[in-house]
Amino acid sequence: MKVVLTGHSLTLSQVRDICYGSAEVVIDAKSLASVKESRLSVDRIVSSKRTIYGINTGFGKFSDVIIEEQDVNDLQLNLIRSHACGVGDPFPEVVSRAMVLLRLNALLKGFSGVRPEIVKQLQRLLNEHIHPVVPQQGSLGASGDLAPLSHLALVLIGEGQVHFKGKIHETSEIFKEKEIPPVTLKAKEGLALINGTQAMTAQGAINWLESMDLFYQSEIIAALTIEGLEGIIDAFHPAIHEARGYEQQTAVASRMIALLKDSQLVTKQGEKRVQDAYSLRCIPQVHGATLQALDYVKEKLEIEINAATDNPLLFEDGKTVISGGNFHGQPIAFAMDFMKIAMSELANISERRIERLVNPGLNDLPPFLSPRPGLESGAMIMQYCAASLVSENKTLAHPASVDSIPSSANQEDHVSMGTIAARHAYMIIQNVRRVLAIECICALQAVQYRGIEKMAPSTFEFFNEARKIVKPIDSDRVFSKDIENITSWLKEKSHKVY
Repeated sequence: MKVVLTGHSLTLSQVRDICYGSAEVVIDAKSLASVKESRLSVDRIVSSKRTIYGINTGFGKFSDVIIEEQDVNDLQLNLIRSHACGVGDPFPEVVSRAMVLLRLNALLKGFSGVRPEIVKQLQRLLNEHIHPVVPQQGSLGASGDLAPLSHLALVLIGEGQVHFKGKIHETSEIFKEKEIPPVTLKAKEGLALINGTQAMTAQGAINWLESMDLFYQSEIIAALTIEGLEGIIDAFHPAIHEARGYEQQTAVASRMIALLKDSQLVTKQGEKRVQDAYSLRCIPQVHGATLQALDYVKEKLEIEINAATDNPLLFEDGKTVISGGNFHGQPIAFAMDFMKIAMSELANISERRIERLVNPGLNDLPPFLSPRPGLESGAMIMQYCAASLVSENKTLAHPASVDSIPSSANQEDHVSMGTIAARHAYMIIQNVRRVLAIECICALQAVQYRGIEKMAPSTFEFFNEARKIVKPIDSDRVFSKDIENITSWLKEKSHKVY
C-alpha cells in the first residue's frame, strides 16, 4: 500500500495505515514543485537582504536582531541545538512516527521555504522506519512544539537518537549503517521544522485512533455486562433514541441491539424489574455523547494535520511574507481537553457497571463473583483498582488549556499547553482501557454463571476469544496479571475494529 502526501488531503485513516501498517509514503509531484518554488523565494530574500523574521533575524525576543548573510546557516543550526530542551520519557515510537509524517505533510503545502532535500529526508525516515527519540515534556504548545520538534530536527542533521528495529540508537550510527547523509540546514529551514503543532497533533491523532478502537470495544464489553446482569433490552429501542435526535446516541443503541440479538439472557421491562440502573439503561446516551466528542476531535485533527503551522509563511512567490501565529495550539488544546473529559466518562460508567457486577446488594450473582465467598475475595479488589483509575482520570481531565505562562521575555505571552493536554489524554486512554479490561473480566464471569449457551452469537464469539486470554475465576489468584493480559489483548485488537 502507498499513501501519496500532498499537504492537503491526509486523513486519520491514512495516518493509521502509515503509523500502524506498512503503507509506503510517496510525495506528490505537484507538491514537491511547490516546495521548490517556495525555496526559491527564500533564496531571493537572502540575496536581496530583505529583513524577514527567522530568515535573517533572531528568534522570539531576538526578532529585532539582524543576522549577517554569512551567518544565516549557523543561525538555523544554533536554533535546533539550543531548542532541543525536551525532558522526561520519550513519546511512544508510534507518536514519533506520526510526528515525522505530519511535519512532512505540512512542509509539502509549499508555504515554508525549505529545500526538497528536507522533505525527502523526512520521507526516507518514514519509509526506513527510523523514528526520532523525542522527550515528552517541555512544550508550551505555542510558538509551536519547539522543544519536541527540535529533537526531531536533530535527527535530520545526523544528531540525537532514533528508534530503529525496537532499540534506541545514536542517529549517526544508523545513518552510517543505512548510508543516509545528514542534511545541512540552510536559511529558514530550522525554523520551518520546529515552528508547528506536530507534537500535540501527532499525539492527538494516535489518541483518536486508540479512542475509537476503545469506544467500539466498550460496546461489546457493555453488551456482555448486560447479559451478565440480565439487563432490559427495551432501553435500546430505536424509537426512544430517534425521539431525542442525536445521531451518535441512535447509532450506539442500534449497535447494542445488534450485539444482543438472539440473546436469551436479556430481559424485557417488567419481567425481572421495570427499569435498569443508569449505567445500563443510559449506555446509548452516555457512550453516544462520548462519540459526539470524538467526532468533534476528528474534525479538528483532520484540519490540523493538513495545516501550515510554521512562521513566517511565504505567499505569492515570496512577494508576501507574513509573520502570524498559526503555530498556536489552541484548537488542538481544546480538542484534547474535550477528549479527556469524554474518555474519562467512558471509564466512569464502566466502573459503575463493574460495581453492579460484583456488589451482592445489586444483583443475584455470587458476592464479588467469588466461587467461595468469604474464603475467597473474587473480584472485590478489581473494583477498587477500577475506582482508583477512574479517580486518577478525574485529575488528569482538568483542562490544560485554561493555563498559560508567558515566555521569551513576554514576547510569547499567551500559550496553549496543548501538548500537555494531548499527553494527559493519552494517559487517560490507557487508564480507560484497563477499566474496560476489568469490566470484561467481571462480565465474562457473570455470563458464565448465567449460562454461556444462552448468549447472543456476537457476545459468545467475543467470550470465546477473551477466554483464551483469561481463564474463569475458579479460585483467588493474582488478578493483576489477568487485567494486564486483557488490556494488552484489547490494545492488540486495536486498528482492526472499524
